[in-house]
Amino acid sequence: MSAVDSSGWTCPQCASIWAETDGVIRALTDEARVRYARFFEDYLAIRKAEGRGSADASYYLDLPYRTGSGPVDWQWPMRAATWRYFERKVLASLEQAAGRPLQILDIGAGVGWMSYRLAERGHRPVAVDLLDDPLDGLGAARHYAAKLKEPFPAIQAEMDNLPLADDQFDLVIFNASFHYAVDYRETLQEARRALSWGGSVAILDTPVYQHFQHGEQMVEERHAWFAERYGTRSDSVLSMEYLDEGMLRALAQELNIRWTVHKPWYGLKWHARPLLAKLKGKRPPSRFWLLTGAWVGS
Repeated sequence: MSAVDSSGWTCPQCASIWAETDGVIRALTDEARVRYARFFEDYLAIRKAEGRGSADASYYLDLPYRTGSGPVDWQWPMRAATWRYFERKVLASLEQAAGRPLQILDIGAGVGWMSYRLAERGHRPVAVDLLDDPLDGLGAARHYAAKLKEPFPAIQAEMDNLPLADDQFDLVIFNASFHYAVDYRETLQEARRALSWGGSVAILDTPVYQHFQHGEQMVEERHAWFAERYGTRSDSVLSMEYLDEGMLRALAQELNIRWTVHKPWYGLKWHARPLLAKLKGKRPPSRFWLLTGAWVGS
């Protein structure tokens, strides 16, 4: 992986040099910044209205173990449960097999809390996200630097256009971010390019439906709710927004990926949701499976 020096970050793929400012390597092209301008505006406005981010560093250092009364704070116990399951059931076995610190690419890293937790365990993460916002994007990763012997790189870039060399990561993680992909095939192929031989991907906290019709219904409901509450449908940039079982089978066949499905326990109330939805005549809710994928023969 290329290092940051006095000139900035040199992309190993195209030899472009990206500036590092406020701890974030800015690897978005001018064209991409224009293309995402409306998305940035809508996304950050909604996230601010939801009460995300803080001027207090402890807010970030506590993640994902956050408690609070904000409108989205109910999500954090689920994120914490996913992380604890991932630590025990996925990460621990990878650590044992490798016998060394893992090189991990955290795509859609947000404020970087997972990269921080991985670095605490002695690994070498690289955080990538579209947003560099100081409250709700990679700019917030500055809070972790003082706590780590070796701060992790934070790179503003597209998940399908990574400014990273081939064959260098043991694991690529999509933490509540895979559903922002425009094309899952392209995103997974780019992840595989960055993976070393035998590397794998992990998809956390992306909604999974049995049938695509239920996913499409969720997307329409979600955008309509955004429009009513925030005055924008937040759909200026198209993304997949969910997985369904048919998609997973197609990706497995087309890309030669072997999926392993993990089902973290989120409590009785959460796991009773399908039955309650059926009794009320509503669409089935999403499942938040934890998926790991390995390329067969790699």
